Amino acid sequence: MTFLIDHWLDITTTVLGLAYILLEYRASVWMWVVGAAMQLLGIVLYYQKGLYADCGMEFYYLAVTAYGFWKWNKKNTETLELSENSLNAENALPIRHFPKHQVAEWVAATLVIWLAIYQVLIHFTNSTVPVADAFTTALSIVGIWALAHKYLEQWFVWIVVDVVTCWLYWQKDIPFKASLYALYVVIAVFGFFRWRRQMLAASSLKP
Repeated sequence: MTFLIDHWLDITTTVLGLAYILLEYRASVWMWVVGAAMQLLGIVLYYQKGLYADCGMEFYYLAVTAYGFWKWNKKNTETLELSENSLNAENALPIRHFPKHQVAEWVAATLVIWLAIYQVLIHFTNSTVPVADAFTTALSIVGIWALAHKYLEQWFVWIVVDVVTCWLYWQKDIPFKASLYALYVVIAVFGFFRWRRQMLAASSLKP
């Protein structure tokens, strides 16, 4: 019982995280709602565990979650006819490729953000894992942005993030979420192929 009490935030965010990734796999707009709840609890969890970059990242996630929810439900009269209830219009925003002309600038931006967060962690916090914490945070900034725009390649970003985060959380005694991120890796691989099939199917229907 003591173990459950000590790890209730870990367990709760893990359950929400599992629901989130399954909804993302299905490209369901409801993932943004579940994500918001997970992020609010994550702020408390990561602060308690000294994962300050992850804690700060949750505030960014909340902002992009609101944007993503709006973006995925935005009417696109040129390509789609939406139902009266926008929450049922799962494909309001089509799945597409990450723009090639933006790859170099986003790689550069990720490196700059990584370095900046690392400097903050080593100079202003007592973080014991500044390199990994800064790396996953920087890469997640790109990943959640790409997800909000429904880019197919966002799955590649999350695979890298999930592998590193799994190791990081084991180091920080967050076993349930560490196991969840290991599962995330598997789901992300299947998610990529599912999204690609949906994208190709949608492309074949275009006149």
